Parts: sequence; C-alpha cells; structure tokens
Amino acid sequence: MSKIKVLLVDDQRILPEGLKAILETDPEIEVIGIRDNGKTALLFLESNAPDVILMDIRMPEMNGVDCTKHINQRYPHISVLMLTTFDDRDYIEDALKNGACGYLLKDISGEKLIAAVKDAAKGDTILPSRVAARLLSNLKVKKKTDRLKDTFFLTERENEIAVMISQGYTNKQIAGSLYISEGTVKNYVSVIYEKLGTNDRTGAAIKIKEYI
Repeated sequence: MSKIKVLLVDDQRILPEGLKAILETDPEIEVIGIRDNGKTALLFLESNAPDVILMDIRMPEMNGVDCTKHINQRYPHISVLMLTTFDDRDYIEDALKNGACGYLLKDISGEKLIAAVKDAAKGDTILPSRVAARLLSNLKVKKKTDRLKDTFFLTERENEIAVMISQGYTNKQIAGSLYISEGTVKNYVSVIYEKLGTNDRTGAAIKIKEYI
C-alpha cells in the first residue's frame, strides 16, 4: 500500500518539523517536503507530487490563500488543507473559495491532524466544529444585513462597519478587528452617517438595527 505523501508549507521553522514528527508516527503517511512560502511550494510541485498539502495562511512572498488558488488551477488532484492559528471567517471563506478542501487550527491534536490528512487524501472536506459554526453564523448574518446594504447602498466594507457600530464597537475596536487604521474607520463612519441620514452614532445604531 502506497503512503500518503504530504507537503508542509509554513514560514515558521520549528512548527513544520513538529508536524512532520507527528504525521510520520503513522506508517501510512510520509512528509516529502517542507517549504516556507507559496512561491517555493509551487516550485516544489514542478517536480514532486504530494497527495496532501498542509498550508499556512500568513507567509511572506506568497500567502497560503493565493498559493492554494494556483495549486487548484494547476494541480486540482492535490488536496490542500489550511493550517493556521487564525479562525477568522474571511480567511476561511477565501481559502475554501480558492480550492482548499478544509481548514484546521494549529491547536489541533496529533491524532486529529493525522485523521484529517487521511480524510483529505480521500477527497473529504474537513472543517473543525467551531470553524463550521462560524461559517454558518456568517451566512445567517449576511442574509440579515443584505437588507441594510441594499436599502442604503452600502459597500461590503461599509455594511460590515455599520453592523459593528450597531453592536457597540468603538472606532478603535473596529480598526483592530478589521486590521485597518482608526483614521480609515472614521472616514467610513462619516460616509455611513451620510448614507443613513444621521449625524451621530446613537442615531446610526438605532437605524441600523431596524434593518438587521
């Protein structure tokens, strides 16, 4: 019986070695390479054929989401599992849209990691329960907020910030959550006020809640 060949892609030096040691405790799995970013991973694939790739998301040169997109286009038979500390819904959705077969968090146990790799090799979709719950929650929220966006002609980002305003987030908290500057948030908030026909946060929050 041939082994499941695995490529590890992560820019942290210690983590991939630890993953390799864990995976190779199973006689059915062989780690055939370790690469530190998306570009070096694509070069590796020109002369090697893994069955499964464990791919980090945040890496220099080329991130995991972009690399997964290229892999899905060129090597659709390879299963890519995103492995990261970030359980943010945007990353999850981007990874899946770009062809990833699943998404694992780095706090996963060795036993579950091995099982996930075997499932990925069979073509299964792998999502931890809390990740799946977050995706489902996002879909429900999106349906509710479409009415707000469509009524006031908000962009996706404006809509996202509007919902956070209604939930009581400060500009600083919004900036931290969305990885943008506080000044940028203030600009978005001003535009949102204008579109809603209000000039204060309380009035905006009340109006937003009427539509979600």
